[in-house]
Amino acid sequence: MSSTKNVVGWFEIPVANMERAIKFYETVFDYQLSRHQMGPLDMAWFPWQDDPDAAGCAGSLVYHKDFYKPSDNGTLVYFISPSGDLQNELSKINDAGGKVFVEKIQISPTHGFMAVFYDTEGNRVALHSLK
Repeated sequence: MSSTKNVVGWFEIPVANMERAIKFYETVFDYQLSRHQMGPLDMAWFPWQDDPDAAGCAGSLVYHKDFYKPSDNGTLVYFISPSGDLQNELSKINDAGGKVFVEKIQISPTHGFMAVFYDTEGNRVALHSLK
């Protein structure tokens, strides 16, 4: 069985302080997150297209005192650069309270560039762009 869809359907990034995390991601990526209280879960959803054929997947920052803990060595989520050149977003990381871990490097001429950073919560997160 083969599929033309991406295999990831949703991601969640654990946070310890929702206000701080929202400010960080909104500052770095220049978009608004939508905050939702869902019982004991406090979530801030990243913008997405409600289209099953859209590239990428939707996701959220998430806080729950018992079930989610930020980590610097767990699953690595790659954000697609909204500007088209990840250096633009990478240049905002330190001022927004994060820390650049791996500067922009080329993966290959075909696959573009990547970088890795730590967010304000201590999560290791990556960026990708073709430029």
